[in-house]
Amino acid sequence: MIRIKVCAALSLSPIFDPPGKGPALTHPVVRIALATALLVASFSMYAPVLAVMLQQRGHGTAAIGAFAMIGFSCIALLIPVMPRILAHFGELQACRTGAAMNFVATTAFASFDNLAVWCLFAVLGGSGSAAVWNATEALIARHSPPGQRGRITGLYQSALGAAMALGPFAPAVFHMSGPQTLVVAALVQGLGLATLWTIRGAMPAAPGSHPQGLGPDANELALSTWGALKAVPALALIAFAGGVFEGGLSAVSAANGAALGLSMPQAVSIVGVLGVGSFLFQLPAGLLADRALPSRVFAAAGTLLLMSSVSLAFSGAAPWLLWGCAFVWGGVGGALYTLTMIRVAHQFKGQATAAGTAAMITGYTLGGATGPLMSGAALQGWGAPGMALWLALLSGMVVYFAARVPPDSAALSS
Repeated sequence: MIRIKVCAALSLSPIFDPPGKGPALTHPVVRIALATALLVASFSMYAPVLAVMLQQRGHGTAAIGAFAMIGFSCIALLIPVMPRILAHFGELQACRTGAAMNFVATTAFASFDNLAVWCLFAVLGGSGSAAVWNATEALIARHSPPGQRGRITGLYQSALGAAMALGPFAPAVFHMSGPQTLVVAALVQGLGLATLWTIRGAMPAAPGSHPQGLGPDANELALSTWGALKAVPALALIAFAGGVFEGGLSAVSAANGAALGLSMPQAVSIVGVLGVGSFLFQLPAGLLADRALPSRVFAAAGTLLLMSSVSLAFSGAAPWLLWGCAFVWGGVGGALYTLTMIRVAHQFKGQATAAGTAAMITGYTLGGATGPLMSGAALQGWGAPGMALWLALLSGMVVYFAARVPPDSAALSS
């Protein structure tokens, strides 16, 4: 967890470390980023473990995928209205409430052994994640200097990638059973919640914000999430693909590995490799976004995803391909999300940034929500070739819409 904190601090220190005002770790936004990283680390620990536990109880990959989509579905449903919620309650209060909801949900996973109860608390945790996610992303996008948006966003997403990478390896490294991993995941989320409560007083005002950091009245948000989606539909669809590959394949990949005879630590480690890819690709993607045409970067990403998707068809005879595919899915899928957020920072300004980030999160979470169900159903019905075909079609969509990503232009604002 120390490594996660260091990564997150470094990602934000270029923005929030003004001379004479203390180290970056003392800034409230940095602490929110640290808490977010801890929540992501916890999720990456318990999500694949829950999937493997369900597989061991005899549930098929379609059912496992349906369970995995609950949290992302809740996020997708709430994100469109989240900018107004943040404007009314403030980012800090939204983060605290959302983190508390996550903590309660993960504690329930560790305390109960019933799928129906797990589904109920997955709704609670997913709803809390929507608040934490949108608040943190909007602050990062709004405070990034224009010339360093790619670098800073890439560093921040690298911190989240590190959290995703470390979590799934916990059962193997510390020789923990499934129930033990769930308890540790709840403790990690408790640490994230405690981090948020170390923030005292009002959030410092950002350029263009209200003095108390609560944002404008909800009626002032002329640009809605739906308006942002209509303004940059290609970006939203690419974010959707990123959500499928990075966030929507974890549970299915772990369950598939277990079905092929891998032990729980081995199957969960596939998700860990996915997280490693996400961690390693974020900063290079951000740096590349500052220097290359966005259409070319997105097209290259789609091509890599296409190649890895086709490779999955042969994983039955060569199980080692599962780790290779997962590395590319996490890396490139995560990079797609990072790249769309960077484009949002260029295309939107002021309070409209919250709507822009919400639009990208909506696309990503829809991908994360439908990905497990679609991939699980394809895998259960037609095996690895069926899942490979579905992912290849999605990769082709990224290549197609890459040419429709808008270049830098006058930013949209509210």
